[in-house]
Amino acid sequence: MRLGMVLGDQLSDSLPTLSALDPATDIILMAEVHQEASYVPHHPQKIALIFSAMRHFALSLKEQGWRVIYHSLDKHESPSLLASVQAVCQQETIHDVVVTRCGEYRLHQHMLSWPQLLGLPVCILEDSRFLCSPAEFEQWAQGKASVRMEFFYREMRRRTGLLMEGDQPVGGQWNFDADNRLKYKGQVPLPPPYQLNRDSIDADVVALVADRFASNPGSLDSFHWATTRAGARERLDFFIQHCLPNFGDYQDALVAGEPTLFHSLISPYLNCGLLEPMEVCLAAETAWYQKLAPLNAVEGFIRQIIGWREFVRGIYWLKMPDYADSNFFDHQQPLPGFFWDGETRMRCLSESINSALDHAYSHHIQRLMVIGNFATLAGLAPKLVEEWFLAIYADAYEWVELPNVAGMGLFADGGYLASKPYIASGNYINKMSDYCKQCHYQVKTADQSDSCPLNSLYWDFVARHRERLAGNHRMAMVYRNLDRQDPDKQRRIFARARLLIESLDDV
Repeated sequence: MRLGMVLGDQLSDSLPTLSALDPATDIILMAEVHQEASYVPHHPQKIALIFSAMRHFALSLKEQGWRVIYHSLDKHESPSLLASVQAVCQQETIHDVVVTRCGEYRLHQHMLSWPQLLGLPVCILEDSRFLCSPAEFEQWAQGKASVRMEFFYREMRRRTGLLMEGDQPVGGQWNFDADNRLKYKGQVPLPPPYQLNRDSIDADVVALVADRFASNPGSLDSFHWATTRAGARERLDFFIQHCLPNFGDYQDALVAGEPTLFHSLISPYLNCGLLEPMEVCLAAETAWYQKLAPLNAVEGFIRQIIGWREFVRGIYWLKMPDYADSNFFDHQQPLPGFFWDGETRMRCLSESINSALDHAYSHHIQRLMVIGNFATLAGLAPKLVEEWFLAIYADAYEWVELPNVAGMGLFADGGYLASKPYIASGNYINKMSDYCKQCHYQVKTADQSDSCPLNSLYWDFVARHRERLAGNHRMAMVYRNLDRQDPDKQRRIFARARLLIESLDDV
């Protein structure tokens, strides 16, 4: 008899573990483990999503004829995943264990030791739900001092055939990102509210999480995630119909009180397995062929999945474990308290962080150009920022979170992933949002006591890291602008930046 373990981010009928086993003779084990739910202070909604989706998936497997042993946190708590496996092996005659590669280096390394600890063969299968294996990515990246997503993305387009006419991209170009940067001013109506039904499994899990993880940051009040494949598919269909037509134009927009805009909110389902990348991309591609959505929207959406998502996973497995220690700028500042309670006078940060605390979600520009931007400019320690992102977001698993934050958000890897630091003054936020007009600070100045902190911190950061960044050709204009500044004004800017960094909790 073989034992297959299914993890909380592997909730797919196509999982290699299931394909390798026989429901007539083999056993599936699933376990809610406090150790995995608490090694960072995960958002309660993230834990509730995973536990409820696991319970629904276990029920679905049983309906398909599988024998499923399920260890729930409220009835059969195990100290670790290994302990759960050991408990089953003591009760059943197990000849070997089958798992699919997990999404975290730490756990993967631990699983490599399981054969010795269990005294049984353990087969670790590659996760075929991804479109590019770690070995294939390593071959693509071989010999490159740095890697760029755009070139990888083109290879993935050719491989999948998505939005292709022969060997050429439809529309005559690979990337329509330049068309996806409009500020939202109510030009088109926002999508209608999305209605989601709950069942008794959801209710039980929410109650459990509220009790067991009461001190974790974030609210359970607005738990809005689908916990079944059918629910995730309905959410995808809702996006295709109501959001995708305008997603491209406004995907970078920031609007106070509107954290979702035209975004899909399906990344948690992709990352836990309720949806798969090709079905999502094919749904979007079909919308373009049926003239239900424009090419800039569909291409931009598909690029995030077969391009960016696969790209960061490749980097993660290629560069770990050293990648987790990346700190190119030697930043050491602790996280300000408002990362955990959202109480800051900076409207952009308040909107973005409170969205994360309330919904376990904020969209990619809030993550990159507001939170990540501030963290970089303020010199926050990368490990602390990375842990926060991993804890707070419902779609955050280390394979996707770490390269996004360390490489893209913080430039902590020194440019292996991104060609320049993604930093900006308050002018970018003002261009893309309505945040600044409602802010305590003044976005048009940098050297006054009420100047936007991003403005002061931006120029101070650029000056402090000149030796590291001046050779980057994409930073050349920034340094020319720095050198043209009035020296007295520059001294005032730097003095204000120092005051801000000394009192980050009070911004």
